[in-house]
Amino acid sequence: MTAESTVIPDFDLTTTYLGLTLRSPLVASSGPLTARVDSLRSLEQAGIAAVVLPSLFEEQVEYEDMEADRLSDFSTDSNPEASSYFPDMGEYESVADRYLRHLEEAKKALSIPVIASLNGVTPGGWVRYARLLERAGADALELNLYGIAADIDVTGREVEDDQVELVDLVKASLSIPLAVKIGPYYSALGHQAARIIEAGADGLVLFNRFYQPDIDPLTRKVAPALELSSAAELRLPLRWTAILSGRVEASLAVTTGVHTGADVARCLLAGADVAMMTSALLVNGPEHVTAVERELVAWAAESGFESVAQLRGSVSQRHVADPSAFERANYMAALIGFTSSFH
Repeated sequence: MTAESTVIPDFDLTTTYLGLTLRSPLVASSGPLTARVDSLRSLEQAGIAAVVLPSLFEEQVEYEDMEADRLSDFSTDSNPEASSYFPDMGEYESVADRYLRHLEEAKKALSIPVIASLNGVTPGGWVRYARLLERAGADALELNLYGIAADIDVTGREVEDDQVELVDLVKASLSIPLAVKIGPYYSALGHQAARIIEAGADGLVLFNRFYQPDIDPLTRKVAPALELSSAAELRLPLRWTAILSGRVEASLAVTTGVHTGADVARCLLAGADVAMMTSALLVNGPEHVTAVERELVAWAAESGFESVAQLRGSVSQRHVADPSAFERANYMAALIGFTSSFH
């Protein structure tokens, strides 16, 4: 398949995600390109079906609020005639204000669904900002459950219970659809996924990428590190999408490692409703959406599929001849096959 493949209009790309009807399964996930209105417009023009805005981090909001309070108290005991010592707080715009303005501008500029993203810390913060995002016009909300259970006194069950309670609280405060973006690091991922959905999630996004810090041996400091995704990373969310497909009553989105039309086809075959991209769009630009759609449609035509609905989930665990291929059998087959290649 190539980007020059001719789009065949008879193939029905329509899909549904979080109850929203989308023209195709191609969604731009949270990233730099969804942080600017001009690039959002370019993504829509290239054919993207929906966008997820960058996350609003509760820590950033709280930090700026504390700084604003500190500045408002600055020099309060100085000469009252020296009014220039006081910062002009009338024009102060917080992180939350800027995010809400971006959301409102995105809604005005685009005709496709705009999904807000929230990464919180406290239950109260999650609920408060979730409501603000809904009021600003978000078509749906994506909760980004990004946390490291570093406290050795906290059990896995406690972490999981807290997340389920959080989803329940946020869902109860919203009238728009709710997606929950999770990581793969649960002792029983399938069970926790089902609990999150039971608590109110309308969809799951698989998976969060946990960016690992590095250590600089020269400065002996911990340094942040970020690498774009590779196609190999797609296998983990593919496996769990295939396992969950048809077993949970929720939309499924695959993210991480989606770069080509063939990758999108894999996601749909596993049972995903949409495939989300960031790294591929950063490398190739918004116009890459058009190339990916062409590749997907060309593959579908060659394979005899007429619609996304027809192919979705056809290679999920429930529908393959050997369901164990998604479990331990794959582990054994891969190792045995690899070893045999050296004989």
